Amino acid sequence: MNELLDPLLLARWQFGLTTVYHFLFVPITIGMATTVAIFQTAWVRTDKVVYLQLTKFFGTLFLINFAMGVVTGIVQEFQFGMNWSEYSRFVGDVFGAPLALEGLLAFFLEATFIGLWIFGWDKLPRGLHLATIWATAVGTVLSAYFIIAANAFMQNPVGFELNDEAGRAELVSIGEVLSNPVALAAFPHTIAGSFMVTAGLIIAAAAWHLKRRQFADAMRPALKFGLWLMVGSMAATFFFGDQLSLAMTATQPMKMAAAEALYDTACGADASFSLFSIGTPDGSEEIWSLRVPYLLALLSTHTLDGCVEGINDLNAEYVELWGPGDYTPIIWITYWSFRWMIGLGIAHTLVAIVGLWLTRGDRLPKQKWVWNVAIWSFPLSLLAMSVGWVFTEMGRQPWIVFSLLPTESAVSPNVTGLEVLISLIAFTVVYGVLAVVEVGLIIRAIRKGPPEIGEPDPESGVVKPTTTVY
Repeated sequence: MNELLDPLLLARWQFGLTTVYHFLFVPITIGMATTVAIFQTAWVRTDKVVYLQLTKFFGTLFLINFAMGVVTGIVQEFQFGMNWSEYSRFVGDVFGAPLALEGLLAFFLEATFIGLWIFGWDKLPRGLHLATIWATAVGTVLSAYFIIAANAFMQNPVGFELNDEAGRAELVSIGEVLSNPVALAAFPHTIAGSFMVTAGLIIAAAAWHLKRRQFADAMRPALKFGLWLMVGSMAATFFFGDQLSLAMTATQPMKMAAAEALYDTACGADASFSLFSIGTPDGSEEIWSLRVPYLLALLSTHTLDGCVEGINDLNAEYVELWGPGDYTPIIWITYWSFRWMIGLGIAHTLVAIVGLWLTRGDRLPKQKWVWNVAIWSFPLSLLAMSVGWVFTEMGRQPWIVFSLLPTESAVSPNVTGLEVLISLIAFTVVYGVLAVVEVGLIIRAIRKGPPEIGEPDPESGVVKPTTTVY
């Protein structure tokens, strides 16, 4: 019973639950804001009504997702004080700086211009109104960067000095925090992945209507856009993921070793990458695996004869640095989350490539199962990003701030396990309800389809929708 009410364990479960749930909305918000801006730009430049329809249609999905993301994101801030007060005390001076920039600069930009975009359709000139959605899109990307910079400090602490008397880290260079090499590598990788998730939603929405042969004039270009966006985003995700692997190897070699379950240092052909592996339940020994020679060395060092440090050697090195202990993350989680991240992303891209072939020219498949695959494949990229973050955070363990603060030392000392359990149950129930609401609203908006668009006003030239969209 005491183990079940362990405050540390429950606090980690709660933060994991709320963070992963909140992150379900983040990539769609990032990618959809830019998507809507692109479609509106196409409308402003060409005056083609189809682009206005797509702007309104995907704008509705964007707004639903944005609102839900704001609601679930607020909880994240409170948890630092609720369950992780020791963490907040230790790194608040550093961690709070990028979070403050995110709130005061990026989110303020988003909130201001998204309001102007929603209510400015009939009040602002076309060009100025277009600028509001682009400003919103810029705000979402800036917001992502500041959050990633804060997280990167937990992976690779820079720009601080330890105040031994106060027992805390203090900021000495915000520039170093914002230019953290881990942040610079993780940011484009995350943004590219967000566009994959957005592409998946665009493909699913367009496929749902094309399967029923409705709104074809709008959904054909939307489908093509989504398919090409998926392929292009996947290429960018892989490229920037490669750069992130270099940064990870340089700053957190244990995470790279755990990703491959590499216990002993290996070089060249021995530094192979296992596509699939069967091991003991605790992940400590390999029974059988399908391996690609040299691939791990290539990913980690960009050379075929490079060496990758093993878990045992790194743990011995860390014991000398920080004292006795086990500095190894949970191997089976890091190993499989890394592969699920890659595998799910590749699977979704293959769906898009096949879709481009089947819809080449003006073709539309007649088989319903083809459209069903396009619709039901939507979660693949979203799940890939989610397990990617699980890998990122679990691979850092047992540190909450790598090399500075163990996770077990960061939990609030005066919060009981029962109190955390009650809030965990409450959040689970509330988030479950919110999930039903979110999915219901998204499905309803997709089924409704793009709005009917009236003729341009003879005096102003503004095209007004004939149905209420927002």
